[in-house]
Amino acid sequence: MDQIIFFDYAGIAVFAATGALAASRKQIDIIGFLFFAGLTGVGGGTLRDLILGVPVFWIQNHDYLIVCCAVAVLVYFTSHLVESRYKLLLWLDAIGLAAYSVFGAWKGLVVTGSGLVAVVMGILTATFGGILRDQIAGEPSVLMRREVYITAAMAGAVMFTVIYIAQLPLLVAALSGFLVALAIRGGAIRYGWSLPAYKARPGRRPEDIP
Repeated sequence: MDQIIFFDYAGIAVFAATGALAASRKQIDIIGFLFFAGLTGVGGGTLRDLILGVPVFWIQNHDYLIVCCAVAVLVYFTSHLVESRYKLLLWLDAIGLAAYSVFGAWKGLVVTGSGLVAVVMGILTATFGGILRDQIAGEPSVLMRREVYITAAMAGAVMFTVIYIAQLPLLVAALSGFLVALAIRGGAIRYGWSLPAYKARPGRRPEDIP
């Protein structure tokens, strides 16, 4: 249990940092930093818990909000030292995605016992906070970039779920899922890995439709 909780706090802290970095790019005040850090840090987990019908994690344990606030203040005073804040945002987002794909899958599996639900919860937990961050900050959405994003979260969640269901040690499953997700998302950022995109075909003329 303690081993997997590390991935939860890691996901919270790293996603909170990406939210604060987005605030720094918009040059807003400290309250804005706190808002974006909290929104990004707890967004995915909040959606997960609401869907699963369990108490929302940060309401039960206020330490998560303290982590978000601490990270926001840290970034507020240090972000000017970073040369490329957007590049750092992408890489921290990749780490958060990898950690949260594992924890979300674990919680989905514990609550429902379903491997399929576990994978879906891993994906939602890993991606929703970043999507909210980008939409509200008016940044280019990570979801709409050509390189793989959701695929990385899905791969990490699947890897964790398969290994955990096979009854291997929890830490082995968690590290395996984390590394797979991080490797895929990191490769996508570094090398532009992407899946084949949909190509529209010419529509039929109205007179050709029976």
